[in-house]
Amino acid sequence: MSFSAVKEYFKQFNMEDRLLEFPVSSATVELAAIALNCEPCKIAKTLSFLTKDDKVILIVTAGDTKVNNHKFKTFFSMKAKMVPADRAEELIGHAVGGICPFAVKDHVEVYLDESLKRFATVFPACGSSNSAIELNLEELYQYANAKAWIDVCDIKESNV
Repeated sequence: MSFSAVKEYFKQFNMEDRLLEFPVSSATVELAAIALNCEPCKIAKTLSFLTKDDKVILIVTAGDTKVNNHKFKTFFSMKAKMVPADRAEELIGHAVGGICPFAVKDHVEVYLDESLKRFATVFPACGSSNSAIELNLEELYQYANAKAWIDVCDIKESNV
């Protein structure tokens, strides 16, 4: 995985010491929430999609959301098609379980979903299945080199 690439990326901002590594997996929203002792909704999960011409779109969204296919198609003018797990590292620079918006390949476009705006800080992964960093939304936008805030996700209904 590419934790070292993300750490190197954050060195230019003197922020590498803010990266967190865990002795347990944080590869899913649920596992990350346990590792960080926080609510799953505060995990900033990064979803990866392929465009028609094999470029990659990353959408960073709150941990309690799912993509709304209609909103996605309206915004991107295409149907949502996830990056195959076996191509993630090749296309993005990070493998599944550690996909994040930092230190990605040049052709990758990053968007932040409006669902994150409910929180002062969130926890995106940092290139491995046992890492994260706490960032406020301004920092996330800046360090992810985000193109825009978008609204393509819905909050999942609770089973409670």
